[in-house]
Amino acid sequence: MSLDLSVYLVTDADGCGAYGVERTVEEAIAGGASFVQLRDKHADDAAMIQQARRLKLSLDQHAARTGHRVPLIINDRLRVARESGADGLHVGQSDTAVRDARRVLGADAILGLSINNREQLAGAPLELLDYIGLGPVFATPSKADHAAPIGLDGLASLVNACPLPAVAIGGIKAEHVEAVRHSGARGMAVVSAICGQASPRQAADRLAARWRQAPGPALTAE
Repeated sequence: MSLDLSVYLVTDADGCGAYGVERTVEEAIAGGASFVQLRDKHADDAAMIQQARRLKLSLDQHAARTGHRVPLIINDRLRVARESGADGLHVGQSDTAVRDARRVLGADAILGLSINNREQLAGAPLELLDYIGLGPVFATPSKADHAAPIGLDGLASLVNACPLPAVAIGGIKAEHVEAVRHSGARGMAVVSAICGQASPRQAADRLAARWRQAPGPALTAE
């Protein structure tokens, strides 16, 4: 499965402010966001299912207009992913088990897993996954219980050891684009770099442009 992880938007209901999640997503994909993860630690499943369905409809309409399909995946909530018709699920080390998610969602679902170190990478069921989220690269207020930051050097080391496409997560801003791409990561997961910006569309457009223009990874060996 070929995934465009380059500008990977993770939503934050509080951070989106007056724009709201749905308008932020619409603006962001118009600006070049290539992947959307719906994350909400406070909404109940029923409300999140309805929101995910609206977002999926919006993304499907975008695909019909432009020919460019942006996947919608759900953070952690397996029931929400199943009942909303989302494209898949992203889980953390303490969230829904990958094997359960694959069994419930089927072979075509997109599954991602957060990884913080080599031990977790070695123990991950890679054959069931489509991509890996590596981080947090930096400390981030959007996830209070995150693991210790790995930094850009740690990111590059884990990317080099990871056989699946990897996206950098945690505290990524526009000024980190070049370093993240140089690490070999296939994309950057961002929250506040789009959510809460004066124009989510322009913010996504700038991130996408910087990603396209950034030099690729250096060839390294371990």
